[in-house]
Amino acid sequence: MIPKLFEIGPITIHSFGFMLALAFLIIAWLAAKEFTRRGYTADDAWTITLAAMIGGVVGAKLYFAVDNWDETARDPAGVLFSGAGLTYYGGLLGGAVGVILAARKRKIPIAVMADMGAPFIALGYGVGRLGCLLNGDDYGKPSTLPWAMAFPKGSPPTLERVHPTQLYEAVASLAFFGVLWNRRIAFEPRPTALMGVYLVLAGTERFLVEFLRLNQAAAAGFTVAQWISVILVGVGAFLLLRPRNV
Repeated sequence: MIPKLFEIGPITIHSFGFMLALAFLIIAWLAAKEFTRRGYTADDAWTITLAAMIGGVVGAKLYFAVDNWDETARDPAGVLFSGAGLTYYGGLLGGAVGVILAARKRKIPIAVMADMGAPFIALGYGVGRLGCLLNGDDYGKPSTLPWAMAFPKGSPPTLERVHPTQLYEAVASLAFFGVLWNRRIAFEPRPTALMGVYLVLAGTERFLVEFLRLNQAAAAGFTVAQWISVILVGVGAFLLLRPRNV
């Protein structure tokens, strides 16, 4: 793990922030190509990608702050302005709000925007999870598997070898990106279906990986993230299977 990549004078470049910036640049570059192919402009792509990034970070931070209210009450500035403490589902919701607002302003149909955005959500999450790995954040339960890792400078630190769940999610999400990107043209005649595929894949992945994470069960033995995952899989299945005239 490498929480800090390098320093330039008084400026410290943190690995998580660097990976977020890298994800933004890659997504904006690919989005410009996809938007142009669909008859929109590269400027549309950059504007909406920026809205997604800002909304995603704000949503992820707010979700984490509310979900960890005791910690937030003790140190609100530390929670809200640290590089750690970003929650996926908060980021997904916040990013969706940002995209919807920007897409409406640019007069891009939400269904079209959803399908164009699906591969990029997977890509951004995968790259972001690599940032979590470098930062030592969001690791899993203790493990004796050969690839288990310790995070002595993590958030929080641990010398015990644990499941690198960040890596599991990064690999899965980047694979999802590959599938969605390669199939995006085939799904064009079925608006919202590609987003449906993403929600089913991402919801299933997160539901399963939660069994290896440290989050506490909330109801019926499942964590809050698992219950949200179930909802996302259901929504995704509806978007994928619904009649096109609905």
